[in-house]
Amino acid sequence: MDERFDVLVIGAGVAGLRAAIALAQAGARVAVATKDEPQTSSSGQARGGIAVALSGEEQDIVLHAADTLAAGDHLCDAPAVSCLVRDGRGEVLSLIDWGARFDREGDRYHLTREAAHSMPRILHAGGDATGREIVRTLVARLRRGGGVERLSGHMATDLLVGDGRCVGARLLTASGEVLSVHAGSVLLATGGIGCCWKVSSNPPEATGDGVALGIKAGCLAGDMEFVQFHPTALALEGAPPVLLTEALRGEGGVIVSEAGKRFLHENDERGELAPRDIVARGIARKIRNQDGRPVGLDLGALKGDHLEHRFPGVVELCQRYGLDPRHEVIPVRPAAHYAMGGLVTDLDGRTTLPGLFAAGEVACTGVHGANRLASNSLLEGLVFGARAARRMIADSSSIPVVDHSEEPLWEVADPAQADVLRDLAERTLGIVRNGESLDEAVEILDGVIAGFGRDLPSPGARRAAVETTNIARVLRSVAEAARWRRESRGAHFREDHPASDDIFHLHSRIHPDGAVTGSAVR
Repeated sequence: MDERFDVLVIGAGVAGLRAAIALAQAGARVAVATKDEPQTSSSGQARGGIAVALSGEEQDIVLHAADTLAAGDHLCDAPAVSCLVRDGRGEVLSLIDWGARFDREGDRYHLTREAAHSMPRILHAGGDATGREIVRTLVARLRRGGGVERLSGHMATDLLVGDGRCVGARLLTASGEVLSVHAGSVLLATGGIGCCWKVSSNPPEATGDGVALGIKAGCLAGDMEFVQFHPTALALEGAPPVLLTEALRGEGGVIVSEAGKRFLHENDERGELAPRDIVARGIARKIRNQDGRPVGLDLGALKGDHLEHRFPGVVELCQRYGLDPRHEVIPVRPAAHYAMGGLVTDLDGRTTLPGLFAAGEVACTGVHGANRLASNSLLEGLVFGARAARRMIADSSSIPVVDHSEEPLWEVADPAQADVLRDLAERTLGIVRNGESLDEAVEILDGVIAGFGRDLPSPGARRAAVETTNIARVLRSVAEAARWRRESRGAHFREDHPASDDIFHLHSRIHPDGAVTGSAVR
């Protein structure tokens, strides 16, 4: 089967939805392909908020940029940060104009503070359901506009390339059949890579599909070693490792050992409000000292009905598994959460493959540096999704006629390897790394990739096989970049090189042949 559109958007989180709205408004015929529903995406599940200099005053914009740069451990690209904080207010105001219901305090929007922010600037909705409200708003706007065809339950397996340009993608339908979609340009907005690890706060579909597609097609990837582990994922037996928003600590929640004692100030004077990488390492260290038992998140300081009013999702989630967070400490542990790296793009979403764009977590613009500032991710999706759409419109071209009638060359892993790969990532590519384990990871992953099968899997096994293949490709890039960066910076920590080194004041760049080089910070 073949389909033709002006633009193909792969993914329907904040970045993909925002881009699709702008593209449809410009009159393009757009297809949006999604593995699952938008509300199940990382964007839809975001429980924190969206950071923005809502006042529009220059001082607030400058402070937001300064906090972003500081959290990124001197590896953020300043032009990308400027785009984020300056374009962000207009994007959030558009959301409000389209009907987004952010929480208010009297006649003003309620702004809260999270770790590494110098002031309250976090908008939230439904207490702790900000991502869901933003996705609801974008989906409603998209449906009102028309001009968009949704391809639900469709997973991209390959990018179609002709005459050196991306001209579409092959998709697996929900039934496992193959659909070729041709387009003048393609936007990858597939989200992150968190489910390449055993313990992740991400939804199950976050298997690094977009990054793997780009790597397979010869795109340049960058900063893949920088993977953020959220410090506080739920660690209740039988419950999924859902993240417990940073705002809980911003509003008075504290981390305690199994003996009930606070300990994070031993690592950093900012304690619970230190950047995520510092908090996550402090918690991981304490868990090791407690023979693997989780630490606790104590919300006793959130008095009265504030906890239920401000964080109803947290209360409901804990109570569902038999714990009352109003009176009991919540067991927590770090979990793989967010990738600062991805496919290298310019500030308009263009990858190194003409016709292919990327926005959101799948992209590496340099905006997050070595460590993302809390609540900048939803803003990034809006800002760079809109920027990519504008560039795609400006660069619009006719759909080249390329013969892709032959069956795709399948290169897939055995789905049974998925858990083995995730265990490997947890053990060698976690919060603390070292050269010996990174060498081991690269060797194992090279063997897995060399053994990819060439036979077409049965329809029922195709999605799992492709996801496992993507996990292997993504982890190989993470391991190689982490082995190259012989220092500790931001979310990347090597116990054999525990200090930062000016020699590595560079972005990592992973080339199609697997070589890693450095690129200057802008």
